[in-house]
Amino acid sequence: MRVVIADDSRVMRQIVIRTLRQAGYDWEITEAADGALALEIVAAEQPDLVLSDWNMPNMTGIELLRALRASGDDVPFGFVTSEGSPEMRGEAEAAGALFLVAKPFTAESFRDVIEPVLA
Repeated sequence: MRVVIADDSRVMRQIVIRTLRQAGYDWEITEAADGALALEIVAAEQPDLVLSDWNMPNMTGIELLRALRASGDDVPFGFVTSEGSPEMRGEAEAAGALFLVAKPFTAESFRDVIEPVLA
């Protein structure tokens, strides 16, 4: 399985990768430092899943998701973000996100949202 992780913090990308490994997911991961780069990577590599931060420079996570959907790309998409307000969750769902994992997260919280996507 190929996954794109988009986050402007290199440290946070590494934490997400480590947590995915702890959850038992040994996937091929490509990192993107912002939404614009993630958009290019998704177009080129057609991954099986995108995990994105919400707040990033150049293109936010929600802008990334909307751009993907506008282009007809229905890649499974989830947010990993420090904010998880009901309004934000609603906006994410309306745009086509499958889930929103709020920081701090655990391997179990990733399994809880990813397993239904894989099923």
